[in-house]
Amino acid sequence: MKLLSMDKKKLESFKKRLETRQDELRRMVSRTEQDGRTIDEDSAQDIADRAASSYTKEFLFHQSNNDRQLLQMVEGALSRLREGSFGECIACGKEINAKRLEAVPWTRHCIECQEKLEQGRLEEAQK
Repeated sequence: MKLLSMDKKKLESFKKRLETRQDELRRMVSRTEQDGRTIDEDSAQDIADRAASSYTKEFLFHQSNNDRQLLQMVEGALSRLREGSFGECIACGKEINAKRLEAVPWTRHCIECQEKLEQGRLEEAQK
């Protein structure tokens, strides 16, 4: 696989951004899991307390799940950076638009393939 037309300085900038985001997400996932365990430890007395506790736990679970998915995408981008395929669409191999990468450096698809994916016309690949 070829390194795209990005220079080393630009790639290093993306690497730093991705590593920072990775650290933030790891802390968030860990904190959310701890908060979920703390709710279990609190003994809710009445039905309203139990309902509020259940809602909060469900919210934390969904938040943690979203953070975990984003963390996987960030880690995938770092892996592609190491492999030299960062900035290439994993579906068609074309170069991802620079503005798209700036906005979402963990993106795996060019805009055309992302639209196909969202319309259900492209199989989700894990990379």
